Amino acid sequence: MDRRSRLALVPAGETPEQPLTIHLEGELLPFGLRGERAAAAMKSLWLRRGTVDVSVLPYDASVIITARKAREQGRHVTLVAQDDNELVRDICRHLLIADEIVTTGPPAPARPGPSLATLARSWIRAVRIHQWAKNALVFLPLLSSHRFGEPALIIEAAIAFLAFGLCASSVYLMNDIIDLADDRHHRLKRKRPFASGALPVQAGLAVFPVLLVAAFAIAAMLLPPLFSLVLAAYYGLTIAYSLQLKRVVALDVIALAMLYTLRVIAGVVALGLTLTFWLLAFATFLFLSLALAKRFAEIHDAIERGHTGKTRGRDYEAADIIMISSLGAASGYQSVLVLALYIREQATMELYTNPEFLWLACPVLLFWITRVWILTQRGQMHEDPVVFAVRDWVSHLSGLVFLLIFLAAS
Repeated sequence: MDRRSRLALVPAGETPEQPLTIHLEGELLPFGLRGERAAAAMKSLWLRRGTVDVSVLPYDASVIITARKAREQGRHVTLVAQDDNELVRDICRHLLIADEIVTTGPPAPARPGPSLATLARSWIRAVRIHQWAKNALVFLPLLSSHRFGEPALIIEAAIAFLAFGLCASSVYLMNDIIDLADDRHHRLKRKRPFASGALPVQAGLAVFPVLLVAAFAIAAMLLPPLFSLVLAAYYGLTIAYSLQLKRVVALDVIALAMLYTLRVIAGVVALGLTLTFWLLAFATFLFLSLALAKRFAEIHDAIERGHTGKTRGRDYEAADIIMISSLGAASGYQSVLVLALYIREQATMELYTNPEFLWLACPVLLFWITRVWILTQRGQMHEDPVVFAVRDWVSHLSGLVFLLIFLAAS
């Protein structure tokens, strides 16, 4: 049995007359129940919600089967735990694996821990390195300002990218710990490292503040002071989103759109550039569309699995999916309108050598937004649309054509 096991068997024999002892490790998640309790306490403090749902905890199925078979054979099964509390009794009642609970007994047998490679893969998944793709938005102001050929600014943008990545990973860890119960009920999210038990909760509680301090240290030492303020605003909004806003209809998608847009603003302030009305308006409408697509995908998935009420952890019902689709497509097309108005602006006409080429960017963006929403409607959007775009070759090609159009117009 590996370190993911929550229950350890100590059989005294194989005959019905001989007892069977089960050790419930003191932390319930890998390496312990203290982490689970800490997560519940943190959630209870902030949300006044701190219960642990024993029906979705990551148990070791082989232990449960063995224990139940032993009881069927008439063997006396004892559950040994560090303390006999309500949570332990709930686990015992749910699993139906023991005749009694005792708080003392022989130590659980030593088991080998996971390999370093397994731990490394679990941590990479936990900090969601693939989600760092969103932070590439800090480079967008370089393109819009026509200064993407300056090495010094590219280095500054790369530092901002790193700071945002560390901050975002810190939030992901904290959010996954807070959302253990909701994630364990989700078809895909239950496979996340903390929800599945691949990583200990208390390790996440220790690592997320380290990443956060590292992010702000990099920002304070290497980037303008205003960048730290934007990063703090981003962190504050993510906390508000994790704790409450994601459970409030409409506010959740607006908050998501703002989180995307803050990355663009961070790129502007990190590079000492000017934030234009056009860039801000374009980013806001485009990212609101993508946020709505993300929420649509979650509701669509719930409907496919037969849920007709509110989506767990959200404030949306199945009937809302039609409105979300309409708002999302409309918001995406609004971003195309902003782009068209930007092209028609007199200052834009003077900035580009061949401004008429820019009109070709509008159908490219229309194609990409339309395709995203068609795939989302079909149930083929299983992740954040920005992350989807990073992995989708059609999005790569669309982005390349979009960039070439602006280069040709310069």
